[in-house]
Amino acid sequence: MFVTGNKNKVNEALEALAEYPIKLEQSEIPKPEIQDDNIENIALNAAVQISTKTNDPFVVEDDGLFLNEFGGFPGPYTSYVLKTIGISGILKLCSFCTSRRAQFRSALVLYKDGRIKLFNGTVSGTISMAPRGNMGFGFDPIFIPEASDKTFAEISPKEKSGISHRAMAFRTMANYLMNYDI
Repeated sequence: MFVTGNKNKVNEALEALAEYPIKLEQSEIPKPEIQDDNIENIALNAAVQISTKTNDPFVVEDDGLFLNEFGGFPGPYTSYVLKTIGISGILKLCSFCTSRRAQFRSALVLYKDGRIKLFNGTVSGTISMAPRGNMGFGFDPIFIPEASDKTFAEISPKEKSGISHRAMAFRTMANYLMNYDI
């Protein structure tokens, strides 16, 4: 099960896992979230807390948009920044930048049989000058991955699952399970 309140994240994970014999459903267990400057710490802490509520295998994920010009801001505070200043606020901040380089990063934690394993995914790119596209969610309309001229919101979910940070972390986890199984 995938412990998240975000159905969009579940859909991305399902797309990334489509070629693997792994079933994944969204969980209703509340995901605790500490404040920390590190997405790995946030995901690991959530996994430890959730493990006290269930013995079933689960995954929990934290991610963020990291702007190079601002030392990685908003990073683990991406959700809050999206709610407060939104896409327009990030674009306004970037209007003062000499570089629009950024990364989306994902920290995925698998809990199974009382053990925890961390998987990461990162995709580098740039912040667009204006929002483009109507697919995706969050900051997808302003993130252009490397080797592309389209934002995440301009490409199909299938295309995005080939290159996104979250899909990378889920595929790494799936390959690990297929070869090692914790």
